[in-house]
Amino acid sequence: MSNLVIVESPVKANTIKGYLGTNYKVVASKGHIRDLPKSTLGIDIENDFEPKYINIRGKAELINELKKEAKNATKVFLATDPDREGEAISWHLATALGLDEKKAHRVYFNEITKNAVREAIQHPSSINPDLVDAQQARRLIDRIVGYKISPLLWQKIKNGLSAGRVQSVATKLVVERENEIKNFVSEESWTIDANFKGNAGKKFRLRFFGNKKGKIELLSKEDADKILSALEGADAVVSSLKKGTKKRTPAPPFTTSQLQQEANRKLSFQSKKTMSVAQELYEGVSLGKGGEHGLITYMRTDSVRVSQDAANAAEKFILENFGEKYYPKTRRVYKTKSNAQDAHEAIRPSDVTLTPELAKPYLTNDQYKLYRLIWCRFVASQMEAALYDTMAVEVTTTGDKGEYLFKGKGETRKFDGFMTLYTVSSDEEDKEDEENVIFPKLEEGEKLTVLDVTPKQNFSQPPLRYTEATLIKVLEEKGIGRPSTYTPTITTILSRGYIERQGKFFCPTELGFVTTEIMDKYFGTIVDYRFTAGLEESLDSVAEGKLEYKKVLHDFYDRFLPLLSKAESEAERVEVKGNVEELDILCEKCGAKMVVKKGRFGKFAACPNYPQCKNTKQLDNLGNIVEKKPDVVVEGMTCPECHGKVLLKKGRYGEFYACENYPKCKFTKQISKEAGVACPKCHGKVIMKRAGRKVFYGCDNYPECDFSSWYMPTGEKCPHCEEGYMVKKKADSDPVCSNKNCPTNKKVK
Repeated sequence: MSNLVIVESPVKANTIKGYLGTNYKVVASKGHIRDLPKSTLGIDIENDFEPKYINIRGKAELINELKKEAKNATKVFLATDPDREGEAISWHLATALGLDEKKAHRVYFNEITKNAVREAIQHPSSINPDLVDAQQARRLIDRIVGYKISPLLWQKIKNGLSAGRVQSVATKLVVERENEIKNFVSEESWTIDANFKGNAGKKFRLRFFGNKKGKIELLSKEDADKILSALEGADAVVSSLKKGTKKRTPAPPFTTSQLQQEANRKLSFQSKKTMSVAQELYEGVSLGKGGEHGLITYMRTDSVRVSQDAANAAEKFILENFGEKYYPKTRRVYKTKSNAQDAHEAIRPSDVTLTPELAKPYLTNDQYKLYRLIWCRFVASQMEAALYDTMAVEVTTTGDKGEYLFKGKGETRKFDGFMTLYTVSSDEEDKEDEENVIFPKLEEGEKLTVLDVTPKQNFSQPPLRYTEATLIKVLEEKGIGRPSTYTPTITTILSRGYIERQGKFFCPTELGFVTTEIMDKYFGTIVDYRFTAGLEESLDSVAEGKLEYKKVLHDFYDRFLPLLSKAESEAERVEVKGNVEELDILCEKCGAKMVVKKGRFGKFAACPNYPQCKNTKQLDNLGNIVEKKPDVVVEGMTCPECHGKVLLKKGRYGEFYACENYPKCKFTKQISKEAGVACPKCHGKVIMKRAGRKVFYGCDNYPECDFSSWYMPTGEKCPHCEEGYMVKKKADSDPVCSNKNCPTNKKVK
């Protein structure tokens, strides 16, 4: 008789098969096999909240097959995911298959590698009832909220709506941010910048601060003019010059929420896509003759802990590939937040020696991008800090109307450290306004020339709408939900129409406003941020065996039932206005009032009688109609395919040439823009070209010269290796060599 190993997914099963011998049969349950019924509440509230689980429709044949396999097996290993949901699946499997404690063995592994799987099989344990209870408590509370409040929303607003303990709170966040923006009153302020020049002859810019007593706020033009008047003919001197050094330490390896946020910022991945691709990397991909391998650790975690073996492997890799100065004298140990579940490690590569470039031939483009992000973040987290020289300069101006201070700070990186591999991105609302100033050589007491003084009027800006990254960030900060809930929560409130995407930002719909108003009015406690976070802490206590899960259910229901009764008796029907915005513009083709629609590239005006009338018009950022300019005939140019006239047209990616006889003749030609530098290969002109949505740089002597680059070339050869050429990966970044093997290119490939 052989042993049976049960996992959730066929992909995971296929990977594990290669690690175990012929004495083990690995099968997949394909997720949950039992759940609460869809048609009824499925909870006997009067009988101490007893759940009524049933087999999921369509799983009967699978359950029978699993029963046969389990009956014939010597041992049954339940190898579902190492979290509460995975524990619940194992418990349901053991119950449905009639497994006793002697036959059922629970195994845990944080990464799907040969060593991890075999180690887990050799040291099995039993199902953890506390984790099962924590999952049950969440499931039952969410079912009560959904099944009790949703019918109320159907009666009072419209059919098909749903309420959820976490989804309603997430919607509320988006609605409250929108109200903040609508109610925001902009305040005027002024800044004054001055350019100075010292003995070195190079100018530098500082910002007006105030005087020795402190900062002076310039709230009007009159305030600014007063200072400008005082600066006329004033002398300037360097009154303070402080030099120092600053360390910038790496961020810890990824938790689930941090991975979702960073993938959204750096890769433009939505959280649903991030978790789907991460699941593929965790469960295993084929590495050719190397077989199936799980490339990352378990991707649902809020821990930043790293195992000793993983830290040792990272140390060895860094020393061998970067050198001693890139590894810190003291190993980095990151502290997990107090409310986090620390049972798992952070998200990291399961084998640090499998670099992204080595894995790339076996991965899809999305898998490669995410694996590279995870790999670089982990390795960088174990590296030495980046080191900066800093300088803070104060200049005092003295005139007939008093002394005033100008201040500025600058920093220059002198050792890249972990930043040779990875830099953390930031949200727009987190970016500081203070400019990094590059100072010439200065001495304290040095007299300066005031070159010019520039006032600037500013107006305070409302907070930005949430992006997917910033919404996940605030959910985590407020303790709302857990790593496994962020993605389904956002997916649900989008699909239900409570919020919608406008570019990368979330905007509440009229439905979202109305639903939030009702939830706030009648279920304020349930959608209160502190209550929701407190409930999460109670569920954590259940998982730790410190709290009985039935008590959590009773406490919740005792608070919930009076709110529900009041809402059912008092709430009135609310009419939701459609989200269609009419324009005071008539369709010139059929006479109907045009409406605002949303497409892939933003809002546009459309006829409401579509598809009978397909008239559309472009809108600008202010919602005004953009009059379409007539196509211009290009003089002296004829179509090379049909000899018709060539027109200058404007498309999604800018201007291009096209034949007048379209669609009969489909000739088009890109209009290339000069980059303003010489080709590093033949000294021809470098031009900007487009491949799909991406811009690249090529030589105008193509095909005689095959130079091309995704990055902006500077026109110079690399002074170190003389094989590569210098490119800028960002407009404001330092040039780097294009040659991967150049000694200056420290990124591991």
